Amino acid sequence: ITCPGVVLKGKEELYLSVSVLGQYKKTQCVPAVFPLVFQEKLVFEKAFPDVVDPGDLMKLLEFDTAVLELIQLIPPVGKVLASYEENTRDFLFPDPKLTRGHRGLDREILMKRSSSFPGIAPKLRFSTSSLITESLLSSGRSHIQ
Repeated sequence: ITCPGVVLKGKEELYLSVSVLGQYKKTQCVPAVFPLVFQEKLVFEKAFPDVVDPGDLMKLLEFDTAVLELIQLIPPVGKVLASYEENTRDFLFPDPKLTRGHRGLDREILMKRSSSFPGIAPKLRFSTSSLITESLLSSGRSHIQ
C-alpha cells in the first residue's frame, strides 16, 4: 500500500482485513510507515453445493461483496483508515482492460480514505487468482467449489 507524502499521526501497527465469500482474514501487522508491505497469501475457499453451471456461480458472486480495510491498532478495537468494496465477481475476475498483466496479477486500486485519514487516498497493489473446480457430492450430484 502506497500513499506518498502521508505520515500517520498514530504509531500503532496496521493490518489489512479482507472479507470475501462470507469469510474474514487479516494480514500480519506492519509498522505505520508508508509504503506498507504485506507479503502474504490469503486463501478463501467456498463450496456451492446447489450450483452446477459456472454462469450461475458468476451471478451468485455478483451479489457477494468483497471488503478490504486498512486498520490501525488504536485501542480499544482498532481504527479503519481506508476501505475498498466491490462485488466479488468483479474483484476475483476483473475486466481485462482495467488490469495490467494476466488474470488479476499486479492490480492497483485506490482505497476510500476515512475522514480521519490524512492526505491522499492509499493505493493498494495486489493480485488475485481463482480456481473453480467441479467435485462430486456423496449423493452423486456434482457441484462447483
